[in-house]
Amino acid sequence: MAKILLAEDESALRSFVARALKLDGHDVEEVGDGAEGLDRLDTGQRYDLLLSDIRMPAMDGIELAHKASGMAPAMKILLMTGYAEQRERADGLAAVIVDVVSKPFSLPEIRAAVSRALAA
Repeated sequence: MAKILLAEDESALRSFVARALKLDGHDVEEVGDGAEGLDRLDTGQRYDLLLSDIRMPAMDGIELAHKASGMAPAMKILLMTGYAEQRERADGLAAVIVDVVSKPFSLPEIRAAVSRALAA
């Protein structure tokens, strides 16, 4: 399946999403913020998908998406947020991201969103 980099600062949600995606057969690497996610990308490791929260400490998901798209243009990017104003900030990334998933989401919803993003 796909190699996914999951950037989410909420550890419980990060674990929940990672477990769900692993059940679908994906290889998931977890990081707690955007800066750590950028460090992983900087190692040269190839990912099929970056799944990132928008609102995180150190570096938010929007900045991470901009930098990640420059480092790995073929990688798909899917963002998550629980804040309407953050979703609006992501509108300027239409050329870079596949979609923005609204929190809270159910297990089937996030699995379907990832599947759609990978197929895009």
